[in-house]
Amino acid sequence: MAERKFDKLPLEWVRAFEVAARCGSFTAAAEETGLTQSAISQRIGKLEKLLGSQLFHRQARSIALTVEGEAWLPHVRAAFERVRDSSEGLFGTSRKRLIISASSSIIDLWMMSRLKRISDETDTQLSIKTMVLSEDGGMDDDVIRVRYGNGVWPAAYKAQLYREVLSPVAAPQLLEGALSWEGLPRIAVSGPRPGWNDFILAFGISTSPLPEYRFDTFASALAAAKAGLGVLLGSLPLCQAPLATGELVRLSDDVLAHHESYWLLASKDAVSKGQWATLKTQLTHAE
Repeated sequence: MAERKFDKLPLEWVRAFEVAARCGSFTAAAEETGLTQSAISQRIGKLEKLLGSQLFHRQARSIALTVEGEAWLPHVRAAFERVRDSSEGLFGTSRKRLIISASSSIIDLWMMSRLKRISDETDTQLSIKTMVLSEDGGMDDDVIRVRYGNGVWPAAYKAQLYREVLSPVAAPQLLEGALSWEGLPRIAVSGPRPGWNDFILAFGISTSPLPEYRFDTFASALAAAKAGLGVLLGSLPLCQAPLATGELVRLSDDVLAHHESYWLLASKDAVSKGQWATLKTQLTHAE
């Protein structure tokens, strides 16, 4: 049987097409691949001749995909992605140490009970770093980061830890003899979460008393609430353990939802695909 012309499609020609399409120019494609601009142009020209179709409109200082090029590009990218995934799965080696950076509150209240399962399933040493406010959270390194926000970050791997919802909580002993929780002392937390003013506006509770205590971490504020110092507008996902044991009780059915939350972010240099799957499974579900 006669050999079809696509049976031996040169991979380096297809790669030149994908890089040029992604970079938007032959010059940028040459810089990424370490080839010359002429080599990129020649490979794409030969590919177009083999396919019998033009892939780019060539202009004086730029290129643009033709209709045929735009139609083919998603298939090329999907094929390269499958090759990368299968190569990592069959021949790649997982990192022997994973570095995770998060706030002290997330480390203590969300991650701690999950770390052993992550270590066991990945057979990996875990290095946990407490995040400081000055960190820029860039994704071009080998650190897996947990950041609070809306999830709009340029990361290869990204997953929301939980949906942020807040409601008043307090230690049972604080309620003894109280006619209403709204008159009890309040605890405030500095940071990106909504606070008492937001809850007051949403549900019309009294604006007084003003918070008697203010903490710069949620973990410290939660400890103060468990000690009976006041009512905390608590992140319910982070209050799961003390609510389950009875150290804290919810004081209202009203729940303040927030569009921002904590996200797990990583580059492909920080974690293998298999390790990421384990991290995502273990860190994005309730206990």
